[in-house]
Order: sequence, then structure tokens, then C-alpha cells
Amino acid sequence: MAEAVATTPLPRPRHVGMSPIAWLAAPALLLFVIFFVLPFGTMALFSFLSGNPVANPNVTFTLRHYERFLSDSLYFESLVATLRIGFVTTLVSLLIGYPLAHWMARMHSRVGHAMLLMAVIAPMLTGIVVRTFAWMTLLQDSGVINTTLVSLGWTDGPVRLMYNEFGTVVALVHIYVPYMVLTLTGVIGRIDERLEQAARNLGANRFRAFIEVTLPLSLPGILAGSLLVFALSISAYVTPFLMGGTDVLTLPMLIYQQVGSSFNLGFAGALGVILLAVSLLVVFAYNHVLGRFAGGEKMA
Repeated sequence: MAEAVATTPLPRPRHVGMSPIAWLAAPALLLFVIFFVLPFGTMALFSFLSGNPVANPNVTFTLRHYERFLSDSLYFESLVATLRIGFVTTLVSLLIGYPLAHWMARMHSRVGHAMLLMAVIAPMLTGIVVRTFAWMTLLQDSGVINTTLVSLGWTDGPVRLMYNEFGTVVALVHIYVPYMVLTLTGVIGRIDERLEQAARNLGANRFRAFIEVTLPLSLPGILAGSLLVFALSISAYVTPFLMGGTDVLTLPMLIYQQVGSSFNLGFAGALGVILLAVSLLVVFAYNHVLGRFAGGEKMA
């Protein structure tokens, strides 16, 4: 027995290291740190400094940039306009994108599905600036729509369709509605059609089957698509600048002005931090409300 115990090999110490999953996630984490954490950290740091530490080593920590935002109503109004444009763009994109996504997800013809998919993706193959200029050609005072309305005698003069929030929202919806459609199509496509058929067999019509079955199950897609479109629309610069002109002022436009014209990196950083903080607050609130609604539907 002693010999057996003596000859029993001791367990080898395990090598402690990164798992294969961690190695696979490392490049994505590195890119996240380089392209998000470091730029945002630099922006947040500049928002609390009195100047540029590269040019002036005698900078101090200060809150004057945030005090400037709170002291002038122009900046608060631009924040409200940014969020309003984001909400309206998201809502219109959802109203347009959901029926199209439902149609695509329930289409059994591969050719038809491919044609619809190409129609949705095709606008994304064109640059944002090109699409914005196309809308300017349509909506400006001497554009196609106003020229047609005046020539038909339906209006006495051109209708103001751009250089306001209306034109900005129209262009943003055209740019970002494909993101909503593609997000919803994948979620709705995974919903079993037999659930809708079972509801109809139990006496529900098509509309009630959709309200009671399909819509609650597609809430994750609505949440993901809405947050994606909202985040993209409130951070847009080119389209609000071209379609809104001087009558529409958003925080991304103010940030560009502070960096490009005034080179005030501290105030630009403060505006960026405020925009990100308010956006995250809205996203968390939206996620919480929609999550509670989905939970209530499941319990019912």
C-alpha cells in the first residue's frame, strides 16, 4: 500500500491563462478601448479643464463649461431640438419600417424577398451627402415638389418644406429607416407563424392576432431598432446642417462649431458629455418602460 502511494504521480499544476473565448474577444475589446473609451475619456477630461494642456501647461480643473451650458438658454433649446428630432425620426421610421419588415419576414417567395431586401439596402449604397442633396433638390423652394404644386395651381407660392425640422426629419427617416427594417425583419422572422394561426383558430381575427401575438413577441426588435435609429439621428451632423440651415440648431452642430471655428475643446467636450449622458438616460428609460410592458404582456 505504501509503494502504491509512493508511486502515485502528483497532479500537475494547472496553467492559468486566458481562455480561448477571451482571446477571441480581445481584438474587439481593444478596438472598443481605442475608438470609444480613449476618445470619450479625452473629451470628458477636456470638459473639466480650463484650457488645452498641450499648449498651456498651467491649466486647472473647472466647471465653467457646464456652467456656460446652464446659463444660456440657446444650448438647452438645441438639446431639446436634438432630442425632438431624434424622437420624431425614430417614431416615423418605426411606423414605416414595421409593416415593411413584417411583409419581408412573412414573404415565402425567395425572389420577392430578395427583391425587397435589395430595395431596402440600395439607398445605403449611396453616401449620406448625396441622398441629402437629392432631398434638397426635391424640397427646396424651387425644387421639384414646389414647382409642381405651383404649376398645377394648388399653391400660390412655394411651400416651406426645408430649412426647418420637417425637412430634416424627412431626410433622416430616408437615411435611417433601412436600419429599422433590417433589425425588425430578423426578429419577426424568428416568430413562429403557427402562433398566429393558433390565435386565429381560437377566434381572433388577423388584427387581434397581430396585437396579441406578433407585436409583443417583436418588442425586442422594436427596442433594438428604435435605439439604433435614435442614436444615429441625434448624432447626425451633415443632414441637419444641410436640411435645417440656420433655423435648426442641434448639439452636434454646436460641437462642430466649437471645434472648427472657436477651437474651444473644453466646451465642445462638455456638450459631448451632456449629449451622451442625456442620450443614455433616454435609452435606459425607454428600455425600462418597454421591458416592463413586455413583461406585463407575458404575464397576461
